[in-house]
Amino acid sequence: MFAIDNYNFAGKRAIIRVDFNVPLNAEGKVTDDTRIRAAIPTIKKVLEGGGSVILMSHLGRPKKNPDTKFSLEQIIYAIEERLGHKIMFAGDCMGEKAAQMAAELKPGEVMLLENLRFYAEEEGKPRGLAEDASDEEKKEAKKAVKESQKKFVERLASYADCYINDAFGTAHRAHASTALIADYFPNDKMFGYVMENELKAIDGVMENPERPFCAIIGGSKVSTKITIIEKLMEKVDSIIIGGGMTYTFAGAEGGKEGKSICEPDMFPVALEILKKAEERGIQILRSPDALICDDFAETANTQEAPANNIPDEWEGVDIATGGKAKFREHILGCKTILWNGPVGVFEIDKFSTGSRAVAEAIADATDKGAYSLIGGGDSVACINKFGLADRVSYVSTGGGALLEYMEGKELPGVAAIRK
Repeated sequence: MFAIDNYNFAGKRAIIRVDFNVPLNAEGKVTDDTRIRAAIPTIKKVLEGGGSVILMSHLGRPKKNPDTKFSLEQIIYAIEERLGHKIMFAGDCMGEKAAQMAAELKPGEVMLLENLRFYAEEEGKPRGLAEDASDEEKKEAKKAVKESQKKFVERLASYADCYINDAFGTAHRAHASTALIADYFPNDKMFGYVMENELKAIDGVMENPERPFCAIIGGSKVSTKITIIEKLMEKVDSIIIGGGMTYTFAGAEGGKEGKSICEPDMFPVALEILKKAEERGIQILRSPDALICDDFAETANTQEAPANNIPDEWEGVDIATGGKAKFREHILGCKTILWNGPVGVFEIDKFSTGSRAVAEAIADATDKGAYSLIGGGDSVACINKFGLADRVSYVSTGGGALLEYMEGKELPGVAAIRK
């Protein structure tokens, strides 16, 4: 394994797995180019070193090939704007055009392959099976995809002289372009700057944090965050619980939660978390109040209520005045801050003031010298919406990958480079 700064790219074709799975509006225009901006330094490093670049990525979850709604061609303008460089489009991944374009690629040139997920071989999963397919048919279809996957990976690898994985957001997937292709470059594989920075930032927070260390965990369900909460309890001094999880914790203690998101089957788990935290001396903070609404819409009527006493026809959608003040005071007293998940329905402006207050508190704490890591897709969208990304220490490009790495799981995309 090489470090990207120590590799000689002169005359080399580098195939780079980037994460250009960016959000698009109805017109196919990029609405948040965070992931594109993140990949630019790696691309420029290769070009400035005298090499050429072959970019590959997925976009969305296409169910057929091709599906123009998920074509990477529509985001070329956004890449060119950030890179300041012309991008050639191959139009596919496996055809003769892509192979010829790669073979003729000159130093300083950049080409983009089509959406990797237009090919079942990328994920190694069969497609087009009838709903009533037998187990034997499913087994045969899976076997066929796995057999063709080897040819798919060989074809991609044949385009280049070295491989760079710079797609942290997909590092937890054992896909052809993240976990298998690296084997074809045993002496010429490396992490890009996104991957290097992600791993360094997360390792720093999890292994050597300055204290007090606070984790802010939002999200709608305890069931999706239980593993990361339990892992963080081995590392942090305090955990702020926000989002829909608030009402499961309150309900577990006998609270009245109205129409709020709540998981009664997780009540025992919530109580066990509180018990473990108390035994270990970890402070669990929750908002004493909630912003509640009578309709899940911008036009809803709203009021504040105790988080454990919400009227039957109302729903908790954000923290309220007391929670904002409580969370801000605590955050400002911390030296390391991890934020994963907004504390309310930030996508609706009327329900976003709590998440904005948390984001502003994190930014202010960072200004005072704290280290802040913002991770998870919704948290990144949140910090960007409020225009505060440049006032925190690090914004992660990973969602599921970030959580799995923090949980101590081996990420296939990371292991493939390190082995």
